[in-house]
Amino acid sequence: MAKPPAVEVTAGGREVRVTSPDRVIYEATELTPEITKLQVCQYFAAMSEVLLESVGDRPTALERWPDGYREGMRLSTGYGDDGDGFYQKRLPKGAPDYIETARITFPSGRTADELCPTEPAALVWAAQMGTLTFHPWPVRRLDVDHPDELRLDLDPQPGTTFADARRVAAVARELLEELGLKGYPKTSGNRGIHVYLRIEPTRSFDDVRHAAIGFGRELERRDGGVTTEWWKELRGARIFLDFNQNLRDRTIASAWSLRPRPGAPVSTPLSWEQLARVEDPREFNLLTVPKHLAAGNPWADMDDVAHSIDPLLQLWESLPGGEMNFPPDYPKMPGEPPRVQPSKKVAEHWDAEGNWIGP
Repeated sequence: MAKPPAVEVTAGGREVRVTSPDRVIYEATELTPEITKLQVCQYFAAMSEVLLESVGDRPTALERWPDGYREGMRLSTGYGDDGDGFYQKRLPKGAPDYIETARITFPSGRTADELCPTEPAALVWAAQMGTLTFHPWPVRRLDVDHPDELRLDLDPQPGTTFADARRVAAVARELLEELGLKGYPKTSGNRGIHVYLRIEPTRSFDDVRHAAIGFGRELERRDGGVTTEWWKELRGARIFLDFNQNLRDRTIASAWSLRPRPGAPVSTPLSWEQLARVEDPREFNLLTVPKHLAAGNPWADMDDVAHSIDPLLQLWESLPGGEMNFPPDYPKMPGEPPRVQPSKKVAEHWDAEGNWIGP
């Protein structure tokens, strides 16, 4: 049987060629019919204005699922791992000449030229390449070393629900407002909630991470259902505030991105009042989110004020706890606790600085 012919999708005045337009990217669910590759590309074209507000001029990794998403599929975790989806951090070869890049540096010191979306066609081209989720850095390409976003990732652990994350988000809002800060919530596209702050691009990634730790520790004091424990075995049935998402080369699904989950869910910006009414985040999907946006963009004024993170750094400095663990691909950092699960730690094998001295 012959393949269906390629079609052209208009995006910002350019025509982007979409091959295999009838390929099923999402299977039908009780909430949504089948979603095709053409529909995915058309969604990104239609949402390009607000999507560029989130990813425009930012180094952006692509989460690609070339054959579409099916429940049970797996995201590759690295080289030699044959997952169904994968992260594309370096711009693929053969990109059109209108595609722009930004040079970023990984924790290892290696560099890469990563997609830097500057126009709608770049988003549709990425969708043509199988991208469902855009993962922008919290920086602009003119200054890739100083974040202008602080991201609070409220991640439900086993035994917790979206309702628990929603409750914690309300406590987070109260704390932010007490500190004179304005946060902007969105669904993660699964069970979690993300809260973004526009911040002054004057601090390092490490400073922003420490600000997130300070905030998380105060949140723990106010709500026993919150944890900042890095080791999963210590988190319990609580909402984990993933502070390490604010480090270099750590990214979160952008606002308005699709997620690889049944029903084509979207990581959807909401007002605090809208969030309080959400019972099932799956209601925000490729078919419903354009209507949600048509009623008004809840993040329209995010760029009006850039906040200082000094109040959060004061929490980091004043609350007990000290340095926390970094991700495993980072070099050992000053003051970092031992990189071993607490249940496997033998005290005499480690010095006071967390360095291995064992047999």
